[in-house]
Amino acid sequence: MPGLRASPPAFLLLLALAFPRGSLAVQELEPGSRSAAAAARVALLYRNFQAGSLGGLRALGQVRKATLKNIPESGHKYYLQFSTEDYRTGEDAGNCLATVLFPKKKSRPVVSIKCSHTKDQKEIQEEDNRFYQRIRHQSKPITANNIPDSYGNIEPALEPVWALAVAGSSSIMWEKSTETLGYFLAQVKSVRQWLRKDDFIEFDYTVLLHEIPTQTWSWDRPSMQVSGWEWFH
Repeated sequence: MPGLRASPPAFLLLLALAFPRGSLAVQELEPGSRSAAAAARVALLYRNFQAGSLGGLRALGQVRKATLKNIPESGHKYYLQFSTEDYRTGEDAGNCLATVLFPKKKSRPVVSIKCSHTKDQKEIQEEDNRFYQRIRHQSKPITANNIPDSYGNIEPALEPVWALAVAGSSSIMWEKSTETLGYFLAQVKSVRQWLRKDDFIEFDYTVLLHEIPTQTWSWDRPSMQVSGWEWFH
């Protein structure tokens, strides 16, 4: 009808918000660049921590589009579009739109992220419940060292323990990440389960995190002690 215009799809509106135009301070980045991938990983660390789901853990797939905006008063802000993979199986897990602000002042990155899903929520909850029941009903407390082992293998019985380490350490790695330094979980050095009378499961972990400078190829290998992680399903 004359005088009426159709509203743009919500996804197009989201894309318009995610990728600002017309500013001299905005720079298009190569999707395959290290800085774009590093910012996308920070966004996923935040998302994995916030989701608190073992069945819903995701890893970075491919960065499709990346834009960098210099905000003089605040810092560098990345606008990102990327695919993700299921952390355990490597299957397609959906696409994400995210912004990551690395503040000028020493502070944790500020992340906003929205993702589509290839698995429905019920499927994720069922997978979480299988993880939980598997850990909850161990005949004796779990204790283990060096996950994965020196050959990169993880025993099937320890897969939930590794997944919990990934989820738990995501918060630490997100908070410690900067524009020039990222992290990933290299190994669980040791883990011990504490028996409880309530419905929580509790572990003490010592994890090894790799530092990944995003501007040089050198790296360090610090370890970090983390105690008292709890998960309730």
